[in-house]
Amino acid sequence: MPLSPNFGERRDGLRPEFVVIHYTAMESCAAAVDRLCDPAYEVSAHYLIDYDGTQHSLVPEDARAWHAGAGSWRGLTDMNSRSIGIELANDGFEPFAEPQMQALEALLAGVMARWAIPPQAILGHSDMAPGRKSDPGARFDWHRLARGGLSVWPEAAGQGDPATFATHAQAFGYPAAPDQLLTAFRLRFRPWARGPLDAIDAALAQNLAQRFGVDQSAPQA
Repeated sequence: MPLSPNFGERRDGLRPEFVVIHYTAMESCAAAVDRLCDPAYEVSAHYLIDYDGTQHSLVPEDARAWHAGAGSWRGLTDMNSRSIGIELANDGFEPFAEPQMQALEALLAGVMARWAIPPQAILGHSDMAPGRKSDPGARFDWHRLARGGLSVWPEAAGQGDPATFATHAQAFGYPAAPDQLLTAFRLRFRPWARGPLDAIDAALAQNLAQRFGVDQSAPQA
């Protein structure tokens, strides 16, 4: 498998501190490989995992792949220079295949160990780009990853104050996105939920902020 030509150097000496998970939203994994390796499209990822678990390594981990685009997490920008991108062959509506999930879990464990990336730094594209991106989507099993120590899941009980939701979600890492923040948060943690912001959303965000949050008033690197 040839490396994608669509990459460059990580800027300003940055190194991977996040992983961003995507879905391809294409008709096949082969079509996704073609797209990610075509210089005309100027997109790529470090890895692509097929439905059957086959892993394609497209860009070296120490290089800057072009997968994240505009967005931020914890107030940090240029997420391409700060992250490793993993694409999953999926149309965005179907369940993720078991061999694919197993391959993802093995890959994540290795990446996290190599770069000392903690579980709270495993993100979906929709997390860092609310409203612009929806992958890996409502069918992706974040809870499964969290049970294996490969991501995080809120441990909230009871209800919270909806007035604190945005503050807590942003302390966890989400960018300020008043019109899209709830949609992005629910896409990951409550994909079945409908209706306006409620006390459960607030409790989940509060729990995540308390366990993994950062001080948004502190200067960011």
